[in-house]
Parts: sequence; structure tokens; C-alpha cells
Amino acid sequence: MSPPTPPPASRGPAPAWPLGGLQVHRIDESALPASTGRMLLPAASPGLVRQVPWLGPDFADDAGLLRLDSHSFAVEAGGLRIVVDTGIGNGKTRANPAWHRLDTDYLQRLTRAGFAPDTVDLVVLTHLHTDHVGWNTRDEGGTWVPTFPHARYLASAAEWDHWAGARVDPPHRQMLRDSVHPVRDAGLLDVIDVPAATGPGGTGVEVAPGVRLFATPGHTPGQVAVELSGTDRSAVITSDCLHHRVQVAHPHITSSVDTDADQAVRSRRAVPAELCGTGVLVLGTHFPPPTAGTVVSEGSAYRLVPAPGHTPTA
Repeated sequence: MSPPTPPPASRGPAPAWPLGGLQVHRIDESALPASTGRMLLPAASPGLVRQVPWLGPDFADDAGLLRLDSHSFAVEAGGLRIVVDTGIGNGKTRANPAWHRLDTDYLQRLTRAGFAPDTVDLVVLTHLHTDHVGWNTRDEGGTWVPTFPHARYLASAAEWDHWAGARVDPPHRQMLRDSVHPVRDAGLLDVIDVPAATGPGGTGVEVAPGVRLFATPGHTPGQVAVELSGTDRSAVITSDCLHHRVQVAHPHITSSVDTDADQAVRSRRAVPAELCGTGVLVLGTHFPPPTAGTVVSEGSAYRLVPAPGHTPTA
């Protein structure tokens, strides 16, 4: 029996957000099934979601079910072509039926946006979960080889050390074998120290001109977010510090796969608190279109005002 196929992501050109001197593109992989929200964020009940009216219709349906996507971001900064996270990947054996042996046109989308795999210089891995490292590798004659053969792949030392020393379950071991270890074995993986101070105000580490990583632990021990600083404005790619916009309004909603739920809440509270009213774009790795937003206050909490991207001209 063939595995179920998730609904397709947007088939249009990759949207982008100009920041002044650099431009960040969303590279779609796939929309995720409706069951994903219930599994990933069990505390986000339909009743609670319906109490956040600004989530509809793009981020939740009328029944209060969450919408989530899988995508990457791509940006050129300081002459370097950078991909942030690499999604689920094609043709991989996965325990999650929605991720099992996908067949998407992700690489064609990436190429159409101007980031052909052999031109990419840097791949930032915000954390080492299955749906963020899948396109690290591709199948070549039955062997998993690096998709981006001329790139350096970056992971935080705290993240690498955790998974290298942890007793992981078989699905995670499979992911490491097919999507992480081939990159390491090819000599393309760089493990870097990221200061532990959390949130956008943390010290962080610059990995390219205008591209800074800062710690957002909790979902995993070494997860990072990515700050992009242009001459006109800045953006923050949150990774799984924020799986869904409902967590902006309700930061206590944790993920079923957080390694440290309390720390995840602290990291999640820090991001909107520091970005509120600044005009900085928030870009979620699982946020469906319009994907970007700016943080404003709403009573004692926060909400995101959508900031749709535009379609770059050739």
C-alpha cells in the first residue's frame, strides 16, 4: 500500500521578503495533514483555538484545527547563499506516515528561487529533528549523499552533543543515518558554539554578514533561531521555538516532543516579548502562508499581524 501523501504546498513562485541588502525566500515542501496539530500541540484544543480569532482563516479552520506547513528559508547574505533548515526530504523511511517516502518538487522550487543545490554555500540546521534535516541528503544510486555538495552544514555544539550522546529511538537513529551522518562523513558538518543566553537579545554568533544564530533551547537542548539583519529591517526565523501562531497568544502550549517543556516556554515567551512593536518580521518554519508577521501587544498577550511576501521578478 502506498503511504498517504500530505496535501501540496503552494504551487506558485517562492514568496520573498526584502530586508534591505538581502532578501529571504520561503521554499515550500509540503502542507502537513490536519492531524499534525492535534499530535504536536495537544493542549491547543479546538475551543482554545477558536478563542483566538486572528488565527482564521489562514492558520486555523472554522473547527479550530491548526494548519501547519513544512518549508525552508533561503537567503543570500554577504555573497553567501544560505538555506535554513531542509525539511523532511524525499524517499526516506519514516515512522510518521505523512513523512514516509515523500515525493515533492522541493529541489525544483529551490532552484527556481535562485538557489540551485550546487550553488548553496551554507546550510543552517536549527536543530536535529527529522523534519528539519531531510534534504541534507538525497538518494544517489541507493546511497544517501549530501544534497548541497559545496556547502558547510552548521549545527550548534549543544545540539550535536545532545544527540551524539543520547539514547535515541529507532526512528531517530534512522534519521541520523540517512540525513546527518552522511554530511558528517563527507566532512561538511561544522559544529559551532552558540552562547547560552536565550532570546533575540542574547549574544548569539554571526555566521555570515547580517546572519546571527541565537539560542532558543527547550524544544531541543541546542535549538537556535536565526536573525537576519538588513539595512531596512530585520527578520527572525523562529524554527520550532514557535511551531504555530497560537503559541504567540498562548506560550504555555508546549509540543509533545519538547525535551524540556519548561525551558521551551521560557524561550517562547522571550521572542515575542523582545520583538513586540519593533517591526521585526517573525518567520515560522511551520507557519502556513502568509508565514511572516510582526508582533503587537493584545491585552496581556501578543498577536502577529500578517506580513505577506511578494513574488520576486526575474
